[in-house]
Amino acid sequence: MQLSRLIFCLFIFTFASLLQAKEITPPKNIIYFIGDGMGPSHVSASRYFHREQRPDQPFIFDEFKTGLATTYPDDNRTIVTDSAASATALATGIKTYNGAIGVDSNKQALKTLFEYAKENGKQTGLAVTSQVTHATPGSFYAHQPHRKEYAEIANWLVDNKTANKPIVDVILGGGTRDLIREDRNIAQELKTKGYQYITDINQVTQIKSPALGLFHPVGFPKAIDSDELRLSKMTQGALTALSPAENGFVLLVEGSQIDWCAHENEIACLLAEMHDFENAINVAFEFAKNRDDTLIVITADHETGGLSIGANKDYAWFYKKIAQIKASAEKISDEMKAKHKVNSIWNKWIGFELTKDDKKALKKVLKTDPDNLESAVNDLINTYTLTGWTTTGHTGSDVQIFSYGVGSEHFTGMMDNTDIAKKLINFVTH
Repeated sequence: MQLSRLIFCLFIFTFASLLQAKEITPPKNIIYFIGDGMGPSHVSASRYFHREQRPDQPFIFDEFKTGLATTYPDDNRTIVTDSAASATALATGIKTYNGAIGVDSNKQALKTLFEYAKENGKQTGLAVTSQVTHATPGSFYAHQPHRKEYAEIANWLVDNKTANKPIVDVILGGGTRDLIREDRNIAQELKTKGYQYITDINQVTQIKSPALGLFHPVGFPKAIDSDELRLSKMTQGALTALSPAENGFVLLVEGSQIDWCAHENEIACLLAEMHDFENAINVAFEFAKNRDDTLIVITADHETGGLSIGANKDYAWFYKKIAQIKASAEKISDEMKAKHKVNSIWNKWIGFELTKDDKKALKKVLKTDPDNLESAVNDLINTYTLTGWTTTGHTGSDVQIFSYGVGSEHFTGMMDNTDIAKKLINFVTH
């Protein structure tokens, strides 16, 4: 691991020398988007779905320069990462083991992008649709041996300080369960340090830094089951709060539940989360497009689900049918179980018909095996739309990088996920 740190330092020195030689002014502001679990097929599927749903609007990913990144962890046994190891790589520039939050393979703390930013006078913020203690956001401010140590991760929001101030200035997402506990009330402690505290997301665009917004006990409800503007509203609120910062800011925005839907192999759920993510990117793009001081970088921590656009040897993918799905398989199956009905509930939420045989099979599952009804509903959706999946876990696929604004040319081509962090760290330290 000492070798990894040496390579990291050499990278930063070399990159800084190149910046100086080319007289490149680093961006004042960095907006760092991570689509959790978002592989190349997720973006392609989202593009087709976008064209069906919003044909007159440009697909925001196509406005950016592109590259690719490898995602493997520091583990001789596997090239497939989890979110914690990959987020740590994206936050620190150093690889680590699966499950690690801001620590190396020897469980020693690694300095993160947020910590570098605060040391150099910048403000920091995060906006996520998971709990704020989840693997990706946690890796930017905490140092814990394992990602499941949620209470301990939450404590770092107060205990990790620079100049006696917490390193995250704006904190937006779910997580009251982890921050407001019998043994410690992190929300109250932040309030005593001057943080504005809100629990109504409709207030998020009026916040000023420093601020804490916790809107759900854990993560947000699924985008497909909610009319709530989630990530775009939080992104707008964070940008409004952070933009007055004299020395600029670093903002992390995570589309957390892209991954959650992909773990469930649920395509309509996934595309709703991708749309939520697109909306947030659009907010950032509107902020940055007329400025000469802001960089946007978009990437993923890994790919989830092994999504294929087309399945079963059939050269087709029926995204127009996916557009007719208005609820998650979980919500649909729960309603079927509550009302002991199949046909009317299916027709209420899904705009294409089942065959008689499939209706009969679904009724049988409802009657004899209701615990597997959600899976049966989802399997039918995948069959009817020709959506394929190879796993309910992660894959070792490379992920895309999208960049726009000051310094965006440094994020094209093929690189490792650690290279993204190294370049961002260099920007905030020079």
